[in-house]
Amino acid sequence: MTTTEFATLRRSIEQLRASVAEVRSAFGDAPEVRRLVNDLERLEIDAGELASRPLRRTHPDDAPHVVVPDTPLDETMWSDADDEGVGGYHGDRA
Repeated sequence: MTTTEFATLRRSIEQLRASVAEVRSAFGDAPEVRRLVNDLERLEIDAGELASRPLRRTHPDDAPHVVVPDTPLDETMWSDADDEGVGGYHGDRA
């Protein structure tokens, strides 16, 4: 995240704080309102912790490459397996 994205996140949290304050004034100290206030506090804490961490840069080039061969699989690998979805097959597969 860039500094601009964190600033946008903080603005969004402030807007959410205003909305939760309106809900609190309308509904009082109901359990649901207390949970919203708690969620808002948790969101602020998590956003602050993320802002203090160094950014991890991940690029598609960093991902490990997995080579999947085009060769056919060994049929004996499936010799004792059931076919899922069709109730299984218990007989000669020839």
